[in-house]
Amino acid sequence: MTSQIIPVDPFDFIIFGGTGDLSERKLLPSLYYRQRDHQFSEPTRIIGTSRSKMTDEEFQAFAKQAISDHVKAADIDAKELKTFLARLSYVSADATTGAGFDKLKKAIGDSDRIRAFYLAVAPALFGDISHKLKEHKLITPNSRIVLEKPIGRDLASARALNDLVGDDFHESQIFRIDHYLGKETVQNLMALRFANALYEPLWNSAHIDHVQITVAETVGLEDRVTYYDKAGALRDMVQNHMLQLLCLVAMEAPSSMDADAVRDEKLKVLRALKRINGNEAPKHTVRGQYRAGASASGAVKGYVEELAHDSNTETFVAIKAEIGTWRWAGVPFYLRTGKRLATRVSEIVIEFKPIPHSIFGDSAGPIFANQLVIRLQPDEGVKQFIMIKDPGPGGMRLRQISLDMSFAQSFDGRAPDAYERLIMDVIRGNQTLFMRRDEVEAAWKWIDPIQNAWESARQEVQGYTAGTWGPSASIALIERDGRTWHESN
Repeated sequence: MTSQIIPVDPFDFIIFGGTGDLSERKLLPSLYYRQRDHQFSEPTRIIGTSRSKMTDEEFQAFAKQAISDHVKAADIDAKELKTFLARLSYVSADATTGAGFDKLKKAIGDSDRIRAFYLAVAPALFGDISHKLKEHKLITPNSRIVLEKPIGRDLASARALNDLVGDDFHESQIFRIDHYLGKETVQNLMALRFANALYEPLWNSAHIDHVQITVAETVGLEDRVTYYDKAGALRDMVQNHMLQLLCLVAMEAPSSMDADAVRDEKLKVLRALKRINGNEAPKHTVRGQYRAGASASGAVKGYVEELAHDSNTETFVAIKAEIGTWRWAGVPFYLRTGKRLATRVSEIVIEFKPIPHSIFGDSAGPIFANQLVIRLQPDEGVKQFIMIKDPGPGGMRLRQISLDMSFAQSFDGRAPDAYERLIMDVIRGNQTLFMRRDEVEAAWKWIDPIQNAWESARQEVQGYTAGTWGPSASIALIERDGRTWHESN
């Protein structure tokens, strides 16, 4: 079964930072795929802009190379690529001085079709670009603005940034993107919970023992040295990606899939998270930093060696979080994320409570608690771990197996990248998978006390060898509760 492709209305897609890394790796390839699947209506246009001087032809050549580098060769259709490149044009503009915005206005013209301004630039430029768009009367009722993370580095800066953009765009026009929410498996979490009678009655503290959320990377700093050392794993991954996943697991059923109905329920979860203050931070959090070790590519340097100077920035975080509601009272949520870990994997593990009493003797073997494992990457899919009888005439011996639904095996064709879905949602004006202002600020309200506790107590980062699962303290964090981290396979 293949997914249904529904064309969107004609639009203008303006990429600020059009020659940058995000545009090259994600935006242009994603737009090409939507072209290839015939999702564009005429006359859709894509305009790249940055401070660099470049002709239309040079930008088209840049896009062609980006697609060659980041799209599978088998997916490149010569005819569709030619049509896609013909949609592209380029305008040089400087957000700080306003130079070039008149040319951008002329290039866009007076059309009343949808305009999506995608800010693939540093957050420091969000306010400048927003103000220049307003000054040059480029904002129409059909305009949207897309903001990439990070939205601030704490509550105060997030509020300031939201105020800057909010002065020019209505909240209904602002799309704060978190690409994790565009992943097929994340949305399937909603379907599992709210489209099946099987799970939702059990989705509470009476039946669930604990929840684990892991986002593990095998890469190191790559090309994000300057940003990452100022941010760290808590700000870079927990404040946005991981808290959004936690919200989708923990939220109450919304009244509908309307954007605000969903986001209202996510906001309630964020507000119900128990604060981790200075006294509790050492017990409920672990921060680590990778040292020299090995990855799939061979020997790798430690974080400080890659950075070339000392740093107390964490590249690993583990947190025991708790939600103060009736549904989740007493159910810990264990969050874990880091760089240079053993395996690249993002997954959510729902572990149910053990059976209250076993009717089987010792010879049957151990009985493991049921688990629901939702894999976001790689190999998107869902596994339900259950106990069965080991086949054969040798008596009652129990074995744990998984009921496995791999998306790649269950559905024909490629699964669209998260950015493809989210870009199309921007054009449709559907904000369900995007963060509302109060969500962002509520997340920072929970993150800031942890960050402040680390700084005030000068809690040092704990070293871990690259290629492992992080500091030993992260294992102790969960095992002192009589639990253990799920081993991905």
